[in-house]
Amino acid sequence: MSTGSMGSARKRGGRSPSMADVAARAGVSHQTVSRVLNDSPLVRPDTRERVLAAIAETGYRRNSAARALATNRSSRVGLISAHLVLYGPSRISDALSDALHEAGYELTLASMPEQTEAALRAAVDRLLDKAVEAIVIAVAHSGAHAWAKELDLDVPVVLVQGVDPGEPMAVGIDQEGGAQAATDHLLDLGHRHVAHLTGPLDWIEAAQRRRGWMRAHERRGLEPGPEVAGDWSPRSGYDAGRRLLEHRRDGAGSLTAVLVANDSMALGLLNALHSEGLRVPEDLSVVGFDDVPEAAFYWPPLTTVRQEFAALGTRAVEVTLRALAGEVDATVDLLAPAVVVRGTTGPPGATDG
Repeated sequence: MSTGSMGSARKRGGRSPSMADVAARAGVSHQTVSRVLNDSPLVRPDTRERVLAAIAETGYRRNSAARALATNRSSRVGLISAHLVLYGPSRISDALSDALHEAGYELTLASMPEQTEAALRAAVDRLLDKAVEAIVIAVAHSGAHAWAKELDLDVPVVLVQGVDPGEPMAVGIDQEGGAQAATDHLLDLGHRHVAHLTGPLDWIEAAQRRRGWMRAHERRGLEPGPEVAGDWSPRSGYDAGRRLLEHRRDGAGSLTAVLVANDSMALGLLNALHSEGLRVPEDLSVVGFDDVPEAAFYWPPLTTVRQEFAALGTRAVEVTLRALAGEVDATVDLLAPAVVVRGTTGPPGATDG
């Protein structure tokens, strides 16, 4: 019986059928399924019939929020994020949720556990099943941005993090400018060749911060110091710090300052320096990036680049609401970060070669 087949369909894999299951059964994209559910005129009659048949065969049922999608009034905005254990992504999620609440919307979160196109599209499917009115993608990975721009959805898509100046439907913080300002701070103190502990360079913001570090040297006609890569974690900062110390020994003490791509890695670097008996900032100055709440309590207190994530959340909601109101390619300026000077930076000490 049809009811039996529907019941068995719901039990497959121990979960209810999703929009992705319907798309697979009908041999269409999830966007096409969404258009059929929304009664879009863009779907050919034969395709519509095939999708409706797949809905019946799988037993897919839209929840109450999904039924509200037909009127575009679910009052939900979806967020796709990754690495929420890190300070930046977690603060963006919190800031976006707060700003949406103030605007009368609720946030629905979908995680992206790995950096693949399939993972992104699965997250999109989960959000569309929740009838979100718009999707915010806060994954500053080069692949995620490319895949996001290929999406063809009936709801607006807004990018957060790792965006370029003037990029439409995107909000972000000027990572390149922040890194340049941090490097300028060190160069103004008298350091000549600032080293850089980068994040993974397939992450857009790590690459942007690296460009800012290089640009600060180029504008003064200086050669940048050595660079080593980390993975955003304190452990990688510690390991990278040991490698930087080898450069310092090989250069007869010429390495006197380091720009670190985030505060977590800066914490690991400080640990490596302390373990070698080096003084900060007398022997080596250190600047981080993010200004995590703990940064003021590192030893010494960390000089770092502050990012205003609350303002970023407000800006993302502004662009989202403008898009929902019908504005095409809404554009805003990048937010400017600021260097917060604390105890880990000073002029080169007596060990400067």
